[in-house]
Amino acid sequence: MIRKISILFLIGLITYSCAKVPLSGRSQLSLVGNSEILPMSYEQYSQVLAESKVVTNTSEGQMVARVGRRIADAVSKYMTERGYSNALEGFQWEFNLIESEQINAWCMPGGKVAFYTGIMPICKDETGVAVVMGHEVAHAVASHARERMSNGLVLNGLLGGVQVAMGQNPSLTQNIFLQAVGYGGQLGMLSFSRKHELEADQLGLDFMALAGYDPRQAPAFWERMNAGASGNRPPDFLSTHPGPNRRIDELNKQMPKSMDYYEKSNKQ
Repeated sequence: MIRKISILFLIGLITYSCAKVPLSGRSQLSLVGNSEILPMSYEQYSQVLAESKVVTNTSEGQMVARVGRRIADAVSKYMTERGYSNALEGFQWEFNLIESEQINAWCMPGGKVAFYTGIMPICKDETGVAVVMGHEVAHAVASHARERMSNGLVLNGLLGGVQVAMGQNPSLTQNIFLQAVGYGGQLGMLSFSRKHELEADQLGLDFMALAGYDPRQAPAFWERMNAGASGNRPPDFLSTHPGPNRRIDELNKQMPKSMDYYEKSNKQ
């Protein structure tokens, strides 16, 4: 009987705590609010910058910051016009280039973006940077880390929110957070992450177009990424990223809508 009540309580809690991803409309679990996850994100981002060589006074460093501001401004305007400004509540946008051979970039909750210098040759130009920037910003706007953390808390029986979880098991809660923002992973979460990657691709294509960058360059970027990383890319079933062919197919399906945004942005 107690087990049945607990299951019903859990189902009710999850149902009550569902939210919608802005623009895509997908339902997601949302036990964690911005007021809880953003301070953790900002602290972690500051720690990463303190432990890294941040590149600012170069053309590439300035380009990352410039593209980031341009996309953030376009997204903020678009979201506000459509009544989604609450999704960006508490965001403090920041864009940095970090010296590293890793072919990677990421965005923590609240708009804290980092590019590694290793990805810049694959980006090739400002539009290539915009492809990656739109994708990473989309992860933050869609609250993917909050959703992952919410699922992590539920899977570990921590149902009272971040503050309660920190009091019950601070080490586990911190690990769940690090996994949620991409600093860890487990096979049980990979299919979930692929869904996020495709959603970030789709939203990111719109975001770069809203900022005036040609979305038709996105498939070409992912082709370069695949060619540059093919020797190191793990099998798809062990990767959090979709296979390159599927990714490009999905982008091309969405291209007409994103092109409409792009053409309108160039008329303004």
